[in-house]
Amino acid sequence: MSVSKAYSNCAVKSLAHHAEVIVMKPHISHDIADVISAIPNRVALAGGWIDQPFVSRHNPTPPGSMVVVALEPTFRFMDRAGFATGTRYVAIKHWNGRLPDREPADLVKELYAAENEGKADPAGSQDMIGLIYPGVNRLDYDIRHEGGVFPCYIESNNNPDTACWLERVLHLLPVNQRPEGYSPLGEKHLDSEWIRRLGQSGKDCYDAILRRDAPTLGASFNECMMCWEAILPHTVRHPTVAVDLLRILGHYQANYLGAMYSGCGGGYLLVVAEGEVPGALHVQVRIAGEVSILREPRQRVLRAQAAAERGPAPTSKHEPPRKAMRGK
Repeated sequence: MSVSKAYSNCAVKSLAHHAEVIVMKPHISHDIADVISAIPNRVALAGGWIDQPFVSRHNPTPPGSMVVVALEPTFRFMDRAGFATGTRYVAIKHWNGRLPDREPADLVKELYAAENEGKADPAGSQDMIGLIYPGVNRLDYDIRHEGGVFPCYIESNNNPDTACWLERVLHLLPVNQRPEGYSPLGEKHLDSEWIRRLGQSGKDCYDAILRRDAPTLGASFNECMMCWEAILPHTVRHPTVAVDLLRILGHYQANYLGAMYSGCGGGYLLVVAEGEVPGALHVQVRIAGEVSILREPRQRVLRAQAAAERGPAPTSKHEPPRKAMRGK
């Protein structure tokens, strides 16, 4: 029997003068989820803010859409950076660090109530949906359905090849945490045409992901940011934010396929690129039925194949979305 099998917590075993010397140290987990919790993360892509009723009620062509993607907890995201970490902390406490095995739509409403109790400006339901629904999800919001609080329809895609593609072309750059005292709601221009375009950017984003069309995905990011700046200017510039968010955004939009911020006030910059983006992080998409483990070998294969995968995937490789799950 090997030393590693005989002594699971043995760090060093050496022979000195024919005597075994065993140095013991506490067990250290190799799974970061044991440290930061197994509750998933989420990233919101194009269309964000359409989940807020004060926005969606002005949409002349409902429903408007946005995209959320469930992420494996492979590293700790910054707080106050648009990754729903506040919602995740509530979920960790409420469910003791694990998602219950129950109907996702019911879990969303339960978590929504737990987080927003007594709040004047409630968090949008997209935060809860992104943590709970696996895969890439298009959320359709219509003020006529439950007052616009919950989506009237959720379409989910859990195709592993689509998840691989998105992991390769989506690059994250940490930029700025929202400062204390910041609010994105100090100035509102709720123009119906801009809100229509915002909801359309979410549809375009989701369709681009299913087609594995990086240029169109990047364009949906850029469109979403134009809508944010027009509707809620404080999302991208505010007296409390010292970083020039628009200048940084403009650089990456000009040099890559597209870019948007993960949340209001900055957070991470999400860049769409077929090649490498210096300094960028990558995420791991959580898909239905897959064990939550690091898939680094798969990522290495993806990077090795990247040069041969420029441009949209052939039509023959496009998969239809899996059976859509309707929100209740």
